[in-house]
Amino acid sequence: QVQLVESGGGLVQPGGSLRLSCAVSGSTLSFHAIGWFRQAPGKEREGISCINSSDGSATVVGSVKGRFTISRDKGKNVIYLQMNNVKPEDPAVYYCATDPDYYCSDDGPDATDFTSWGIGTQVTVSS
Repeated sequence: QVQLVESGGGLVQPGGSLRLSCAVSGSTLSFHAIGWFRQAPGKEREGISCINSSDGSATVVGSVKGRFTISRDKGKNVIYLQMNNVKPEDPAVYYCATDPDYYCSDDGPDATDFTSWGIGTQVTVSS
């Protein structure tokens, strides 16, 4: 069974940077797509980025496009979300998720397509 653990969340100032990590265990990244999602209080879970471990192709969508990037370290079984130029609308709990049958497309990840989830890491933005 795949397990995912997010880390790296915390307090960041507007315009600052933060790097989130998603450590995957119980399976290798070679067969999974990994998605990053976020959920702010009172809002639906939003898919923001995903990467295909099979070929490294990746997508970033929505309001974080151009500011956030996704990358992988296959040797460590870790997926990263680099958050740059953080904005006041970015605070949320950030989750990573995976599903063996999912392949990332340009449309970005849809939470309903993912079956294994981490417990999330909180990102707070404040000056």
